Amino acid sequence: MAEKETLGALERHFALQARGSTLRTEVLAGLTTFLTMAYIVLVNPAILGSTGMPIAAVAAATCLAAGFASILMGASANVPLALAPGMGLNAYFAFTVVGAMGVPWQVALGCVFISGVAFLLLTFAGIRQLIIAAIPPSLFAAVAGGIGLFIGFIGLKNAGIVVSNPATSVALGDLKTSGAALALFGLVLTAALTAWGVRAAILIGIVATTLAGWLVGAVHFTPQPYDLTVISQTAFHLDLAGVFGLSGSHGLGLFEILFVFLFVDLFDNIGTLMGVTRRAGLIDAQGRVPGLNRILLTDSIATIFGSLAGTSTVTSYVESAAGVQAGGRTGITAIVTGVLFLLAMFVAPYAQLVPLAATAPALILVGALMMAPLLDIDWHDPEIAIPAFLTVAMIPLTFSIANGLAFGLTAYAVLKLIRGKITRTDWLLLVLALLFVVRFAWLAAG
Repeated sequence: MAEKETLGALERHFALQARGSTLRTEVLAGLTTFLTMAYIVLVNPAILGSTGMPIAAVAAATCLAAGFASILMGASANVPLALAPGMGLNAYFAFTVVGAMGVPWQVALGCVFISGVAFLLLTFAGIRQLIIAAIPPSLFAAVAGGIGLFIGFIGLKNAGIVVSNPATSVALGDLKTSGAALALFGLVLTAALTAWGVRAAILIGIVATTLAGWLVGAVHFTPQPYDLTVISQTAFHLDLAGVFGLSGSHGLGLFEILFVFLFVDLFDNIGTLMGVTRRAGLIDAQGRVPGLNRILLTDSIATIFGSLAGTSTVTSYVESAAGVQAGGRTGITAIVTGVLFLLAMFVAPYAQLVPLAATAPALILVGALMMAPLLDIDWHDPEIAIPAFLTVAMIPLTFSIANGLAFGLTAYAVLKLIRGKITRTDWLLLVLALLFVVRFAWLAAG
């Protein structure tokens, strides 16, 4: 009886049946999302550790922030969108703000906190919602496809199938290496299971590839000393007074830091949100995302919470698409992912048990399957096709969802302006395009 009541409560809150999912599918999807994101538990401490932040403490803070944010997103917004400290923003935090500008990491955390508060205020004021409404549906379809190429490229790179090359930028890697060979095995297995219609194909592929890696000795693991209480070395160590006390060479630097944290997180988040929710079939006939306000509020709170815990900006993860491909359609997927991140706090170093070569096939496969929204773009209309192409191309080529959206939106606004099709209702579109141009000019000047 109690079990039926529990299932009934879950059905009422998460609308499992209405979204064509089951509790079992959601749990498997959450596990799949976690496994494709688990690398952040190791990568984020490695990056932020270069600032002098205690690595073990950052590992715990990473797990705590990702767990809290993902559970909050699933419970309040009911979308299969998981969050964690963002790649790219953590590098900017470590190598530019702290490394190049010489800002103490405690002050840098204060900047992250302020950017989170600014996000919260922009959300309450409805400005973030207006920005999303100003972006044409064709660009959202392009963002979804661009994200597919992006995460597919990340998977190929993690597997060693694609490597950097000074002459051609990228080139084919050595497929005889253990990582590349293992990833190819996982890709074939996962693709075959997907073609056969196995719902847990991605999860099975990750687990099987990990086991294969251990059996052939391609995975090596050396546990590091770790104690959960070390999180106290970063938690609540942000220095807000130091932020407002920045002066001299840091006077304008403060505005630059806050602008980048705001700008990149805003448009990375919008792009990820639209791409993943579109893939999950959660966008309505008018191209709107149900519960958008709750999603944006959760994102803002997540960044604030992350700065208090002791990590860089927390944002939505494109790897959530792996869980969606595994069948995740509700917030239960995100909640399961969050719970697993909280559990990972106790065994953070053991995330190395799943090698990148095992999660790479999942990213490649999901990237391929995310190409479908590109069919909705009218490629015969230059006003739509050119901005869409720039969006799709620039996301993977610049390793930034924000850059792709910036190029596409600016091109769309310029073409409408040249054709004389701009109306009074397009004022925000023009403002966004102008901000993008200013940003690119600023980056070029720097």
